[in-house]
Amino acid sequence: MELNALRQFLVVARLEHLSRAAEELRLAQPSLSRTIARLESELGTPLFDRGGRLRLNDSGRIFRGHVERALGELDAGRRAVAEAGGEGPGVVRLASETFLTLSGPLAAYKRAHPAVEIALHWSPPEDMARRLRAQEVDLCVASQPIPAEGLESVALFEEQVGVGTPLGHPLAGRTSVTVDELADQPFVTAREGHWLRRLLDRQFAARGLTPRIVCETDEHSAIADLISAGLGIGLAPAIARRSATQAPVAWIPVDSPDCRRTVTLHWGAQNHLPAAARLMRTVITEWEWEVGAGPGG
Repeated sequence: MELNALRQFLVVARLEHLSRAAEELRLAQPSLSRTIARLESELGTPLFDRGGRLRLNDSGRIFRGHVERALGELDAGRRAVAEAGGEGPGVVRLASETFLTLSGPLAAYKRAHPAVEIALHWSPPEDMARRLRAQEVDLCVASQPIPAEGLESVALFEEQVGVGTPLGHPLAGRTSVTVDELADQPFVTAREGHWLRRLLDRQFAARGLTPRIVCETDEHSAIADLISAGLGIGLAPAIARRSATQAPVAWIPVDSPDCRRTVTLHWGAQNHLPAAARLMRTVITEWEWEVGAGPGG
């Protein structure tokens, strides 16, 4: 089996759509279809169900796991040889849902190791475990649970998540607020999948409620600005209050014991971490997180 064919299979498996995969790979769709057909012929079984929409089947999922690990090991081998040969200071690949939280340790790492290349990858939590096991990234920082099989992790910090309001809002002077009291409020929040949105949905669903969302955005740094402008209110982690660029908003604790987030660093249990990644892991785990000091996330 050719390595290019295996890499192409992984893209089709991830997207479950031939034309989109061909577009991402910059290949003609008939050529990609033939590659997948040859793989299936070599394996003696279909890898996809083709009834209506293309779907990875059970055999395809088993094969995908092995291909990810095999290609990951090849890449790790190349990096290990380069490291052993002293070819440059190295690269560390870090994935996270948000990098505002990590700005402090990242800046400290870059000051201490200016020649190391830091490759940052935004990643949803449901994709992190796969990317670590496939050795596409070295480290992941998640604000919500991810599958732990084959991973090692260390909790960095846990913090309270409150609600941010415009300064003149009726809730702004409160010392705490319940989720029920927020039921009719307009919310500014992140899109589905982001930890902030999932926490909001969980808090409301636990009480049989649905949040009234007036704005959802991929620009998470703009949420505070939109709240400050009076468009609505929104959940905000305690650490966000220390951001120098934070728009003026009031922050009120939510009277709910599980309105919190735990930020965790993950890496592959069997992965060979290069020296640059090991140094990054040390900087992040030993960082003094001052989450209680006061709206970034």
